Amino acid sequence: MPDPAVKLTPVDVQHKEFKKAIQGYAREDVDQFLDEIIETLEAHIEERGRLLGNISELQDKVSHFKAMEDSLRSTLVLAQRTADELKASAHKEVDLIKQQARVEVDDELQGLKQQIIEARADLQRVLDKTSAAKHDLRNFLSRQLQLMDEVAPGIKTAS
Repeated sequence: MPDPAVKLTPVDVQHKEFKKAIQGYAREDVDQFLDEIIETLEAHIEERGRLLGNISELQDKVSHFKAMEDSLRSTLVLAQRTADELKASAHKEVDLIKQQARVEVDDELQGLKQQIIEARADLQRVLDKTSAAKHDLRNFLSRQLQLMDEVAPGIKTAS
C-alpha cells in the first residue's frame, strides 16, 4: 500500500533510468548511491508505517480510556447522588424518630399528669372521709357524753 505522503517510492528509484552522457557520472557510484537511497526510503517508509500503527493503537487506547473516564464519571455522579439521597433519607428518618419520641414523651407526660390528678383526687377523698369520720366520731362522743350526763346526773366522777 503506497503511502500518499511519500512522493518517491523505492520502486521509483530502483526503476529510474538516466540518459547516458559522454561526461556522465560513474555508473557504479550512481547505482550504489541509488541503492543507499532505496534502503533509506524503505527504512523510512517502514518506520512511518510502524509509527502510524502505533498512533492508531494509541488513539484506540485513548478512546477506550475516555470511555472508561466517562463511565467512571457517571458512576461517581450516581454514587454522589445515592449518597445525597441516603443522607437526606437518614435526616428524614432522624426527624421522624425525634417526632415520634416527642409524641411518646408527651403521651407519657399526659398519662403521668392524669395519674397525679387522680392521686390528688383520691387523697382529697381520703382527707374528706377522714374529716367526716372525725366529725362523726366527735358527734358520737358528744352524744355519748350527753347521754351519760342525762342518765346519771347524780354520779360524780372521781377526780
